Amino acid sequence: MHIIVCIKQVPNTTEIRIDPVTNTLIREGVESILNPFDAYAIEEAVRLKEQHNATVTAISMGPPQVEETLREVIALGADRAVLLSDRKFAGADTWATSLTLAKAIQKLGDYDLIITGQQAIDGDTAQVGPGIATHLGIPQTCFVRKIDSIDCRQMVVERLMEDGFDRVEMSLPAMISVVKEINSPRLPSLRGKRNAKTMELTRWNCDDLDIDEKEVGLNGSPTQVIKIFTPKIEKKTERCEGTPSEAVEVIIKHLSEITK
Repeated sequence: MHIIVCIKQVPNTTEIRIDPVTNTLIREGVESILNPFDAYAIEEAVRLKEQHNATVTAISMGPPQVEETLREVIALGADRAVLLSDRKFAGADTWATSLTLAKAIQKLGDYDLIITGQQAIDGDTAQVGPGIATHLGIPQTCFVRKIDSIDCRQMVVERLMEDGFDRVEMSLPAMISVVKEINSPRLPSLRGKRNAKTMELTRWNCDDLDIDEKEVGLNGSPTQVIKIFTPKIEKKTERCEGTPSEAVEVIIKHLSEITK
């Protein structure tokens, strides 16, 4: 069984800065970390590896500094790491990002399961995982809280819903995104840290993926940020004079006008 985990390196800050020219995140000079939701995806992949003698490949798209995060993932139990890095990939929206990752997965060859975290904390779209599945033409289930069973042909999962959960049966290969309720991520072992230091990462650029540069990065993004601004917050206060009963009548009148 071959399991692929798609991860993302995200800024470790709440003070997000935007490039006024490209309208994209400024990542230079900002500490970066493994996207917290992806830690649950890695943990679940490693658990499946231990139970089914599987192989785990971690893949990420980003600048060269993402190598550090990929090595953290290797320390947690991944067997292989692939870094997709090229200036042509910069500025990609969720469509272009999922297409690039899908092309890399196709290049990797046979796989049984793709796992992602439910979303990235910098974008919060939860669109890349389903986008990958769409580009690959495989089944997908998001917000998975438990894997009940899995073999070489199919798997049964529990999908978290607002009022409980759904039990979903899927044929493989497939893609799932997982929520934090699925497990408790482990800490890296000493042996894992040693492996991470010496492991040779695979690095692919746009040419390696045999993909038209017009389909990736900012050029391949159908959604682009045109303008970014801080919304103006306005408050209006009106004082109600008179008795409590009279004040209530005024409030009811205003609420009635708003709901019309």
